[in-house]
Amino acid sequence: MEPERLVYPLAKHVLLGPALRVVFRPKTSGRHHVPRSGPVILAANHLALPDSLLLPLVVPRQVFFLGKHEYFTRPGRFGRIQAACFRGVGAIAVDRSGGRAAVAAMEASEAVLRRGEVFALHPEGTRSPDGRLYRGHTGVGRLTLRTGAPVVPVGLVGTDRLRTQGRLLPNAGQIEVRFGEPMEFTGEERDREAVRYATDQVMQAIQKLTGQEYVDSYAPIRRRD
Repeated sequence: MEPERLVYPLAKHVLLGPALRVVFRPKTSGRHHVPRSGPVILAANHLALPDSLLLPLVVPRQVFFLGKHEYFTRPGRFGRIQAACFRGVGAIAVDRSGGRAAVAAMEASEAVLRRGEVFALHPEGTRSPDGRLYRGHTGVGRLTLRTGAPVVPVGLVGTDRLRTQGRLLPNAGQIEVRFGEPMEFTGEERDREAVRYATDQVMQAIQKLTGQEYVDSYAPIRRRD
């Protein structure tokens, strides 16, 4: 096994996982809906920064997600260690500053699914500013139609209570991770209506899991997301 592949189980079961379980006290339901093998997209709502840590914490399989390119390009020995750690926990470097940002993100996401692995994303594209569920960007629709991978909707409940403005550590408190039934779609990625339909269906499934009020407009982008 490559050294970086060892980082994920070490972080999950030894270094970070036990502490995160104490802080988050995660309660899960419907986890059996996540296939034990084969490609799958986990599509979750986004309420707070710790959201990205929760799915890898509670899903038995390794979960991959996109990470900022800057996390992987810091110079020096520490930078190399940092990059190895991010890659080891499933983060994929994507440069989101240029004109090819969307293409690079799609290619990286597709590669994970073509390998038969788990890819997680937040269709809203940014954290909800007020706890409501906002319209999903069509990346999830394009990705499922391009690869044929099923989408498992995920509802994160209570992570907004963990917000840490002005604090180094998050507030402790139990959160819930609710997994819905896998969703499969047919159609062509080039068909905008099919892509939009798939995306909207996923968002509706997330809304049913969380009970959030739905807003049929995109959430304002936060600079630090």
